[in-house]
Amino acid sequence: MMSAICAPHDSRIETGECSVTRQNATLPWYALQIRSKLRKTISVMAWGKGYETYEPRYRSRRRWSDRVKEVDLPLFPGYIFCRLDLHNRLPILTVPGVIGIVGAGKRPVPVEEEEVETVRAIVNSGLPVEPWPFLGLGSRVYIERGPLAGVEGIITGTDKVSRLVVSVSLLQRSVGVEIDRSWARSISAGKGPRAVTLAERRFREAESPLTSGTSAARTAEP
Repeated sequence: MMSAICAPHDSRIETGECSVTRQNATLPWYALQIRSKLRKTISVMAWGKGYETYEPRYRSRRRWSDRVKEVDLPLFPGYIFCRLDLHNRLPILTVPGVIGIVGAGKRPVPVEEEEVETVRAIVNSGLPVEPWPFLGLGSRVYIERGPLAGVEGIITGTDKVSRLVVSVSLLQRSVGVEIDRSWARSISAGKGPRAVTLAERRFREAESPLTSGTSAARTAEP
């Protein structure tokens, strides 16, 4: 499903569960380097300027001398994803706390849509997730069932604990999520098991209400 369209002070803006318009879904994702202390301000101001942002977060248990508390932390500290047209980047670059757009040298480079959607699927799965050392190579698998069905990544771990690791190549950062090893199927080199990626599936789901509405209108015509 597409993200909800939210009011300026809706808390979902901070978690990237809001979008401004459906047209934003056709724009590529870029990674913004930000000052972490201003992340809430950046999300709200970006919404006000017409940008869709996404900052994946996870829950972590932290122990103090007298108690244990769950805290909400960013999976990629210092970065936030933003859909934008590079020809209209100045408004987001003038938001307080935005340092710049991640790229190669002075050239901004988009983040792969599939990488962002895979991270989103993991965050929304309800499974234990945490930042993981970057893994660029390894035995790739396809998750056939469970809450992450349709996701691809690299599997690692022992017989007792298996983790699926997915990466955002541009940031050289990875995310690890605990899985049941029986969910995974090995992918042969150079051969992908899916005809439809998570990104394509999400885009089709976003378009389906519009398509259904158009079909219904045509059916109602005399």
